[in-house]
Amino acid sequence: MFEVIILVLSLIISLIIVIKAADVFVDSIVEIGLALGISEIILGVTASAVGTSLPEFGSAMIAILTGSPDVGVGCAIGANVWNIAGILGISAIFAGLITTQSQEVRRDGLMAFLTTLTITTALFLIGEITFVVGIVLIIMYVVYLWILIRAQKSSKSKDREMECCEADKNLALNKKTILMTILGLFGLAIGCRAIVYSTVELSIMASIPEVLAGILLAFGTTAPEFFTVLTSAKKGLNSLAIGTVFGSNIFNILIGLGIPSLFVTIPVEPITIYFDAPVMVFMTLLLLFLIKRGMKLTRVEGIILVASYIIYIVTRLTIFS
Repeated sequence: MFEVIILVLSLIISLIIVIKAADVFVDSIVEIGLALGISEIILGVTASAVGTSLPEFGSAMIAILTGSPDVGVGCAIGANVWNIAGILGISAIFAGLITTQSQEVRRDGLMAFLTTLTITTALFLIGEITFVVGIVLIIMYVVYLWILIRAQKSSKSKDREMECCEADKNLALNKKTILMTILGLFGLAIGCRAIVYSTVELSIMASIPEVLAGILLAFGTTAPEFFTVLTSAKKGLNSLAIGTVFGSNIFNILIGLGIPSLFVTIPVEPITIYFDAPVMVFMTLLLLFLIKRGMKLTRVEGIILVASYIIYIVTRLTIFS
């Protein structure tokens, strides 16, 4: 009983730490973006996305390289479905409105869709993630980064008035801002690790089935994205919120599965190939369709996304478990 109380307290404290760390991280990364003249959406799909995706990447790498490839692939694909339908859906419900721009949807949304389509097609054709597939995934990410760099340069050339304030902006990029960004990301990592540990231990004590424990673990690894996106949406930093989800989903597949496949061929369960991966493609298309209607996500769209996720989870647990 005492151990349960300790774990519950640890879970509560960890949540508080993560919420505060997410707040610090978002504020600091926006400040850095302003200082360097980097657009909000570019920050979202790069620094914020990669930083918050490290738990999934680490989990997938460890699982795949230690002989549990199904866990690793499931972590990457499951995280992507949750990022879209769960995290963005819940954030839209709480924030009330998340807006975006057509160029963001065309570039980052399309890339997220191509990423899911590529891995799903590869799984249908080959049934596993081979060295060649891994090379293709990594090349796609390198090309995507090149596109982002060109977009950032183009954005700067169209906004020359930023140059006259260059000196002032450079002054804004001080050691404190960088330190707070690192501390915020560190707080996210430590807090989320504690959340994962506490959740798994409590599930074991409560004799929760392994599949449910795995789902709870997936929620834990995506906690950085959840709190970063939710905090960004509530602060009105819509491009950062959308960019973090798109960027995270792209990174999870192209790097999270691409890198480990360079070392080992990754076998994939049929249920993942024929159900989970197609659902990931569907969720991505659903998000793009909902956003395209008005370049925004309202509470209604948020409810649709969350409801879609609930249907997916219930179907996965009751029919395909």
